[in-house]
Parts: sequence; C-alpha cells; structure tokens
Amino acid sequence: MSKRKDYTHIFERIAAKNHTTVAEVRRNMEATIQVGFSDSDPQIRAACDKIPCKGELPTPDELLAYVAWQAKKEKADVLLRRYFKL
Repeated sequence: MSKRKDYTHIFERIAAKNHTTVAEVRRNMEATIQVGFSDSDPQIRAACDKIPCKGELPTPDELLAYVAWQAKKEKADVLLRRYFKL
C-alpha cells in the first residue's frame, strides 16, 4: 500500500462548494501553480521552491499534501482556508 494520501475528498469538497467539477478544480490549481512558479518575486519563488515535487512543478495532489503537512506541522488549519477557501 502506498504511503501517499488520497486527497480526492478535498477536491470534491472544493468542487461542490464552487459548483464545478473536480477536473476543473484541478485545472485551476495547475494554472495557479504555474503562475506561482513563474513569478519573479523572490519571496513567492522561495515559497514555491519549498513545495516538494517529483517533476518540474508540483501536481495539485503534491500541493495539497504539502499544505496539509504544513497545517499539521504548524497546527494551523488556517493554511487550508487561506489556500483553498474551505
């Protein structure tokens, strides 16, 4: 069994709240990730570079895993609300 957590339920919750599909949520997250990683602001770049990923850019699942880890680490569910407006 994989140690990777399945975040499908979070994508479904975001989609339901925004009256859209999980596929659209993923596309929007991918576009946002692309914007963040191409930003020239050093602080934004530094924050993006902390997100672990297997490829050049993190996938929406990798981003969620990182945000969830940060929330657990900092005991701050505020991070999830800030990033995903839950």
